[in-house]
Amino acid sequence: MPSTSIRTDEVVLLDENDQPIGTALRSSVHGFDTPRHLAFSCYLFDDRGRVLLTRRGLTKVAWPGVWTNSCCGHPAPGEAAEDAVRRRLADELGTVVTGLELALPDFGYRAVDASGVVENEFCPVWVARLAGPLQPDPGEVAELTWVAWADLVAMVEAAPALLSPWCVAQVPLLDSVLAKVGAA
Repeated sequence: MPSTSIRTDEVVLLDENDQPIGTALRSSVHGFDTPRHLAFSCYLFDDRGRVLLTRRGLTKVAWPGVWTNSCCGHPAPGEAAEDAVRRRLADELGTVVTGLELALPDFGYRAVDASGVVENEFCPVWVARLAGPLQPDPGEVAELTWVAWADLVAMVEAAPALLSPWCVAQVPLLDSVLAKVGAA
């Protein structure tokens, strides 16, 4: 369990080499001049090998209503990355997982949404297996659906505008990793 001293309303700020340089309130780091900060993405798979896609809540600051990977979030200062992923899966999707593994440890990106809000994140990518029921928070998740991994790969290639830019960038990299371990 995360320490009770963990402040989940703060994020870790990073320098140009993705090294920690301080903290900031989470509410202050997603705007028109977003500083580089630490985040993560997670892709959940079911027992049939399908991946969970979520449609971001309509009140989200960046990319509201856009389809994306299963879960995203920010480790709090001093919080272990794996603890942060498990915390967000519980908060956002109301679930638990097994087999949580770091798949893309060095992923990062910068993107600007239609309103001008910038995402600027060092964002390691995790994969896991669903181990409990889903009870999504409607403020975080507007919809969810399970799709075959191959269908998501095809969607990224054919219609990238339908997905978040981080998902579009992550899926081809993750596809290569999953193919090497025979998981895709």
